[in-house]
Amino acid sequence: QVQLVESGGGLVQAGGSLRLSCAASGRSFSNYNMGWFRQAPGKDREFVAAISWSGRSTLYTDSVKGRFTISRDNAKNTVYLQMNSLKPEDTAVYYCAAKTGGSRYALTQLSDRYDYWGQGTQVTVSS
Repeated sequence: QVQLVESGGGLVQAGGSLRLSCAASGRSFSNYNMGWFRQAPGKDREFVAAISWSGRSTLYTDSVKGRFTISRDNAKNTVYLQMNSLKPEDTAVYYCAAKTGGSRYALTQLSDRYDYWGQGTQVTVSS
């Protein structure tokens, strides 16, 4: 069983920055592909970014390219999402997710391909 705990959310003005963290339990973190998703009120959960088990490959949804950066520190069992130039439309609950056996799979935007999920952290961007 893998536990994921997100932190770093909060209230920020448009144009500001936040860094989200997701700490994972267990010894196999370096074998997981990791993803960030978000869900705004009344909307479906949507993909934000993903990073491969090695950190060498990343994937972003178009709306965050150039503003968000996903990274990981396998020694700390943690994945990060640096969010810059935040916009009100970035307001959502942000979730991290883990795909086990990552070296066997390509990065994916499909939420049903991920095996474990965190509880989420709220990000609110005021205009």
